[in-house]
Amino acid sequence: QVQLVESGGGLVQPGGSLRLSCAASGSFFSINAMGWYRQAPGKERELVAVDTSGGSADYADSVKGRFTITRDNAKNTVYLQMHTLKPEDTAVYYCNALSGHINFWGKGTLVTVSS
Repeated sequence: QVQLVESGGGLVQPGGSLRLSCAASGSFFSINAMGWYRQAPGKERELVAVDTSGGSADYADSVKGRFTITRDNAKNTVYLQMHTLKPEDTAVYYCNALSGHINFWGKGTLVTVSS
């Protein structure tokens, strides 16, 4: 089992920055990939960014050039640095970890971009 705890959400003005963190704990052999998804009100959950165990990263087109995902394998922690935030980035952001063939999810952290 993998437990994921997100932190770092909050209210930010358009154009601002935030950094989300997600720490994994529990009993697991390895984590293959860690990433971030988000779900805005009335919309489906969508991929934001993912970091594979091989070190490559993929991003949604809507966040490329603004968001950066990084991972500290020693701490089993993944970060999402978000810059130039827009109102349309407002959503609950969920951390995801793939261990073996099982996906684990955090409870989410709310990011609100508003003036």
